[in-house]
Amino acid sequence: MKRFGKRSRHHVVIVGSGFGGLFAAQALKDADVDITLVAKTTHHLFQPLLYQVATGILSEGEIAPATREILKRQKNVQVVLGLVETIDLDAKQVTWRHLDNPSTLTYDSLIVAAGAGQSYFGNDQFATFAPGMKSIDDALELRSRIFWAFEQAEMADSPEEVRRHLTFCVVGAGPTGVEMAGQIRELASRTLAKDFRDIDPRQARVILIDGAPQVLPPFGKRLGAKTQRALEKVGVEVKLNGLVTDLDFNGLTVKYKDGSSEHIDSSCKMWAAGVQASDLGKTLAEQSGAELDRAGRINVQPDLSLPGHPDVFVIGDMMAVKGVPGVAQGAIQSARYVAKLIAARQLRPGEARDKALAEASKPFKYVDKGSMATIAKFNAVVKVGKFEITGFVAWAMWLVLHLLYIAGFKQRISTLLRWVISFFSNARSERVTTNQQLVGRLAMEQLGQRTSGPLFRGDDLVDAYTEHKAERTRREQA
Repeated sequence: MKRFGKRSRHHVVIVGSGFGGLFAAQALKDADVDITLVAKTTHHLFQPLLYQVATGILSEGEIAPATREILKRQKNVQVVLGLVETIDLDAKQVTWRHLDNPSTLTYDSLIVAAGAGQSYFGNDQFATFAPGMKSIDDALELRSRIFWAFEQAEMADSPEEVRRHLTFCVVGAGPTGVEMAGQIRELASRTLAKDFRDIDPRQARVILIDGAPQVLPPFGKRLGAKTQRALEKVGVEVKLNGLVTDLDFNGLTVKYKDGSSEHIDSSCKMWAAGVQASDLGKTLAEQSGAELDRAGRINVQPDLSLPGHPDVFVIGDMMAVKGVPGVAQGAIQSARYVAKLIAARQLRPGEARDKALAEASKPFKYVDKGSMATIAKFNAVVKVGKFEITGFVAWAMWLVLHLLYIAGFKQRISTLLRWVISFFSNARSERVTTNQQLVGRLAMEQLGQRTSGPLFRGDDLVDAYTEHKAERTRREQA
């Protein structure tokens, strides 16, 4: 096990390279600290555009620049690749592994920004047939599933099979679900319209399902109604007040609030209905006595620290703070707040430090900068306070804001060029899919944890697989 020794300066460990982790590291650029950023991926993911990777508009590199490249000029940061498994608050230690090689380090201040995954509300078996969209792997798998469905329809032997393959179900009518449904509809109606000989992609059904009485609940009734009408105008079927009670390879079952139910035959399903905070939240809660909400987020102190641990901060999608939604702005603002507090604590004793610390120690206050979502080409909705904007103007605002928040000049330019090609020609450059993308996640889940290392080395996996099954059995029995 590799051990990272304690630094001469105040050592800040940051877990996660998303908006929270990256912006916290950048905000500490001029602070008198050494930073170690530990992340399970080598990139910073601009998650709001994952659906465009899944539908062939953008490549993964355009929304996920390398973390090392972003931080290469910041000399007080060391980036390490690893999956954090345990945090010992008493010993002030973080333990992670890269493949199956464990490492530990100590910290003076800890920022946990491990983000959130998809929630299936107790029906985790749905994930096999309806992937979420929280990572690059998810988006590439969904891209494979979407294009695979059209290919299967082309080879189907019966009209029933064609209809099943050409029925796309998106579960969850929040921004991600709305954007995904709109893009699949455009993909079928325009991009692929003339690409096949035995099927007409324009006949595809795109169904958006949600248990709420409207789409985009956080946007309010007026914008929700406008969004629904716009979706239906381009050919998306919207089914509200319905919960998915069963989901398998062949389709899904929806039970509505009026007591009726419906089975929908569909070979391609996507899940965008809920989030669940990182499992690290449970570890931190057990050690600190902090409470968790239903999504696994931690109820933090007013300064975003853990109860009894003023040197440990939880930010972004892992924190439960009233009035703070699980969006990029919540992560960015909480990251900057915590970084300012840590930096103030490292100033030399004196009047300047006292003043800076008094200002930085004020309770975290979230500033709502609005919400936005695209519906279709040249059409979006934006809500900023009491102002509600729809149509082309909203779409242009969405485009500019998303370009500004993409990390890296090269990524901004290439993304803009891809958008120009896609929006004005209906062409999509990223249509390459592989069997590995299609089934890789499922294969790895069956093999279990800690098999990446043996696979990479060419070891026999029988022992590793047997050990994984035994460990999973022990956890289930416990």
